[in-house]
Amino acid sequence: MHVLVLGGTTEARRLAELLAAQLPDARVTSSLAGRVASPRLPPGEVRVGGFGGADGLAAWLRTHQVDALIDATHPFAGTISFNAATAASAAHVPLLALRRPGWVPGRGDDWHPVGSLDEAARALPALGRRVFLTTGRMGLAAFAGLDELWFLARSVDEPEPPYPARMEVLLDRGPFTAEGERELIRRHRLDVLVTKDSGGAATAPKLAAAREAGIPVVVVRRPPVPEGVAVAGTPDLALAWLRGTGPGAQPSG
Repeated sequence: MHVLVLGGTTEARRLAELLAAQLPDARVTSSLAGRVASPRLPPGEVRVGGFGGADGLAAWLRTHQVDALIDATHPFAGTISFNAATAASAAHVPLLALRRPGWVPGRGDDWHPVGSLDEAARALPALGRRVFLTTGRMGLAAFAGLDELWFLARSVDEPEPPYPARMEVLLDRGPFTAEGERELIRRHRLDVLVTKDSGGAATAPKLAAAREAGIPVVVVRRPPVPEGVAVAGTPDLALAWLRGTGPGAQPSG
């Protein structure tokens, strides 16, 4: 059985570890986009780079005789998810989307949901002046025109322009702690947080810290999973789905 995991997330790496331990006879290939300079590599085979769109991915699935495709990319990697759905259908390969559950606001949260980074940028001037920006280095252009605001932008790798004129970059990688997030908010006098609803525990402490500090949070909603694609919320559930998938088997879901 050959499983292709479209990865780059904690869940993708954990799934590869589970497959290595519990399905040792399976061939597992993890595909990384290559946007992070020094990614944490999962066990098994690893390829880096794109496929050339849905047609290229479909051709790869056929050429490498893939029996099951797991889309375990970031919840905001919308293009690859739709390409995966198109390619899996064309190549007649079972597809599962592995998506960590999104965050849910709790008592005392002041959340402002928006549909895009552009909407987040438009909402900011009415909410604060010192912004904790945790949306990653790829979307900073949306905030480039907000010259009256100051930004602390956290990123795994150094961002490239365009980005806000008044910005300090903090290079760091999760998981983060509530104590550390509280200290950042205090030290930099941050009065508004911008985040994507990526879900998971690794970066969630910033939400608790914002709640404690009484500052608003602009939350960018995640794009939907392509219609008709089965979804698992954890690597263990994805493994259970895979056990019923493969040559001669019917996919569950």
